[in-house]
Amino acid sequence: MTQHVSDVMTSAPVTVEPQTSVTAVARMMRDEDIGAVLVTEGERLRGLVSDRDLVVRALAAGGDPDRTTAAEACSADLVTVGPDDELTLAVRVMREHAVRRVPVVDEGQHVVGIVSLGDLAIERDPGSALGDISAAEPNQ
Repeated sequence: MTQHVSDVMTSAPVTVEPQTSVTAVARMMRDEDIGAVLVTEGERLRGLVSDRDLVVRALAAGGDPDRTTAAEACSADLVTVGPDDELTLAVRVMREHAVRRVPVVDEGQHVVGIVSLGDLAIERDPGSALGDISAAEPNQ
């Protein structure tokens, strides 16, 4: 049976506006136990801020986390998939672009979800180390 992105994606992902401080983004990630937020401007997907982006583009660069914005820290060159795309496409996109998370957009380019490497591991290889880690309860 063919699986679709919508079968494994996280729907209603956490989004922030471009001017949101990376301090606020980091707190959202902590509070929601997530590793990425999507940066949106109105209905338009503008970027993705991962926990790694916070470290590399904000903290290690010496910026003030209260003044550095999500727009400054985000990865803006994104690849996306649709909710009705086959799951194999999401896997291929992650491999080809060496990314761990892919925003899911509908035909009108509205954000409807996000699919992560962890989501795929839980679905496709739940007994793997990554599947176990991804399915585990969050650290406190």
